[in-house]
Amino acid sequence: MGKKVLLVSSSGGHLTHLLKIIPVFKDWNRTWVTFDKEDAISALNDEQLIFAHFPTNRNIVNLIRNFFLAIKVIKKLKPDLIISSGAGVAVPFFYVGKLFGAKLVYIEVFDRTHAATLTGRMVHPITDKFIVQWPSMTSVYKHAKNFGSIF
Repeated sequence: MGKKVLLVSSSGGHLTHLLKIIPVFKDWNRTWVTFDKEDAISALNDEQLIFAHFPTNRNIVNLIRNFFLAIKVIKKLKPDLIISSGAGVAVPFFYVGKLFGAKLVYIEVFDRTHAATLTGRMVHPITDKFIVQWPSMTSVYKHAKNFGSIF
């Protein structure tokens, strides 16, 4: 069946980041977890989609709901890799994914040049690879790799 990747992000700019790296996963079985919003639906119309609960910014109820969604999705799909550029929806999927043995890659967003995001701080300790897009961010996150801009 091939390798399986779960791409997790909120809609908007975080989704735009992940859309830029689709060619890397052209031969992978891709499933997306994002929000049921028009930009996500139109951008991912030919992809496998799972809708997460939103809003996620500091919303404990949806964090818990997405935690249980993550268990269900990851148990069923058994992804080899989970990749995200944020935001809050990434947290439950990364922690559940870690428990199920998935490799975790986080891409810190382009507009962060000198300070960590809340999601980045929360998932950094458990990621297998933490990617930043600015050299200055390697001093913000221990073990981060600067891959430069994906835009």
